Amino acid sequence: MAEIAFYGFSALAIGAALTILFTRNVMYAALCLFIALLGVAALYVLAGADFLAITQLLIYVGGVLVLLIFGVMLTHRAERESSQKANIVLTTHLNRFWGALIALSIFGLLFWLISHANFLIIQSPELSESSARHSTLKQVGVNLMTSHVWAFEVAGILLLVALVGAAYLAFQRENEK
Repeated sequence: MAEIAFYGFSALAIGAALTILFTRNVMYAALCLFIALLGVAALYVLAGADFLAITQLLIYVGGVLVLLIFGVMLTHRAERESSQKANIVLTTHLNRFWGALIALSIFGLLFWLISHANFLIIQSPELSESSARHSTLKQVGVNLMTSHVWAFEVAGILLLVALVGAAYLAFQRENEK
């Protein structure tokens, strides 16, 4: 079961990464980057690196990708006529057939996975105790707030300085116009 999940998330991340390379639309590339980052986070979870998975989700998906999408949305200024024409999506009967076939296939695969999953193993006390011992979150949190607190504070101050600098540069550009 874990092998199926590994290969599925690997295929998802690789497929999304390849789509990023070959798409010409920046918003589609950002959406595929979101999917690729989620696939990598899922691979981290499967590898037992829960801290890396949470960091991947919070920093890259929650921060960097949202900033990228806002940057694209705020800087892209298309003409009114061309943007209205660009929003028209033409579908043919062939596209609907393949879309429905792919959607039903994915539904069937997910239904099969859920129906054959052994959920009793998740509630087992032996498993929860062993996974709590192997979790790195508590150890990373304690180290971050005790022996590495200086590095944590310096990183916070550097991020604050970068934020203030970006706001200052944006304010200067707006005054020049």
